[in-house]
Amino acid sequence: MTYAVVLAAHGSRDPASSAQFEQLAALVRSLDPGRVITHGYLEFNSPTLDEAAREAVRAGAREVVLVPGVLLAATHAKNDLPAEVQALRLEFPDVTFHYGAAMDLHPALLDVCRERLVQAEQTGGEVRRERTLLLVVGRGTTDPDANGDVHKLARFLEEGLGYGASGVCFSGTAQPDLKTGLARAARLGFSRVIVMPYLLFGGVLARRVEEAVAAARQRYPDVEFLSTRPLGAHPKVAQVFLERAREGVQGQGHMNCSLCKYRVQVVGYEHQVGEVQVGHHGPARGLEARQQEPAAPREIPAYVPHPIEAESFRIIEELRDWAAVPEADRYAAQRLVHTAGDPAVVDELFFSPGACEAGIRAVLRGLTVVTDVTMVSSGLKREVLKTLDVPVWCGVHDPETHLLSREAGITRSAAGVWRAFERFGNDCILAIGDAPTAIFEANRLIRERHWRPALVIGLPVGFVGTRESKAALRACLSVPRITNAGTRGGSPWASSVVNALMIQAQNRLAQNRLAQNRLAQNGLTQTSPPASPVRDA
Repeated sequence: MTYAVVLAAHGSRDPASSAQFEQLAALVRSLDPGRVITHGYLEFNSPTLDEAAREAVRAGAREVVLVPGVLLAATHAKNDLPAEVQALRLEFPDVTFHYGAAMDLHPALLDVCRERLVQAEQTGGEVRRERTLLLVVGRGTTDPDANGDVHKLARFLEEGLGYGASGVCFSGTAQPDLKTGLARAARLGFSRVIVMPYLLFGGVLARRVEEAVAAARQRYPDVEFLSTRPLGAHPKVAQVFLERAREGVQGQGHMNCSLCKYRVQVVGYEHQVGEVQVGHHGPARGLEARQQEPAAPREIPAYVPHPIEAESFRIIEELRDWAAVPEADRYAAQRLVHTAGDPAVVDELFFSPGACEAGIRAVLRGLTVVTDVTMVSSGLKREVLKTLDVPVWCGVHDPETHLLSREAGITRSAAGVWRAFERFGNDCILAIGDAPTAIFEANRLIRERHWRPALVIGLPVGFVGTRESKAALRACLSVPRITNAGTRGGSPWASSVVNALMIQAQNRLAQNRLAQNRLAQNGLTQTSPPASPVRDA
């Protein structure tokens, strides 16, 4: 009884979910009454994890084990909770902190799954299991190993309980999503589909499953749809918590390290090997306790140019008559003059109607900027990227791009464009500053595969295919586009256009915030909300 246990839950905006965790924590304490056992939350609810740990230390514990209340080891178990443990070690250097493993596919949890399935079966008619498809719904993560474990769980239950088949879908992040998974299950010819959300507690995700199943019943009346309850405050779940705590103290805690995307090169995730792992729940920590006072929206400052940059643009404004350049395109054109050092480049530029506005709106929506080479991404203003939280992706050096380039007989830049089409669909800005072949591939995908990026910027430099690729892009009427004539251009040019769009987006947000503040000072409200990045809710 020398060590204390901190049970770590994720937290939920749904009071019912946190109440269920409170019940489970009480059950864990009842199974080990002589031990100090506290509980806390990563986000939304209180007590927070650091508060729960302090409670254990105040109770006299000099050895504490934090046990993740998550079913599978993904971002929360690999990043967020270890960050909490590290912070506690720094705060209490005289206390030994251990970390337990995630609950994982423990045999006891499989028993609880079976119990939930049997309970659900009793609510329907008499249908043999060989005529039933089991559809397991995972939470969905960005970790392929954790998502793969959901498939493993489905296979265990299918074979162990004798279901005719099994399938997997996810309530968020991963694919296939709920609607797709239910539609596929309904079309496979089974009399019954039993849907099992692999979740610890009810809440937002559980309701999402219930609503999707209810809609499926209406859409596919010839198939019986049943659904199970989450695992909940079950004695066997409590026993797994205590077992993981004991393993953590004894140094036997296991993690899915053999296929961890942070440790080894996993197909499609090679770029995340060695990635810095940090927690991301700070803004929502203890949110429940702070809800009496609404949180102030994140302030977006106006872009402040360096004095030399500001003087350069003052000079550029005087170098020529800008009246012939549409006002919506003028700032981007001036940034290209700044990059090229020549006001004559304006005469070579082509902006399709509304192209810059489409790009600004894409930035505000939080779409990914896809570049054909790393030089374009290197030229983007880091402070603006950080302020707006703009994601940037370049696949030219990825192993899969190299493989696709070799097998398809295309350049790596063209292969990177193909991968962007597969990876992001229409939700991207394409910025090409080096490879004419990337423009040709983008044009082909737009024409043949009906790809519709939010904006295509095509400004490569050179003498082989450069003029032809730009002419082809200019003639492509299906997407907003920015390009030029001739051989001039390059990665700095493409970067400059993206920078212009981001700076205008940042200034627009700053102006909206200023307008809101003025309205608030006058006791008024804004009837229509300003555009803002998706991640700045």
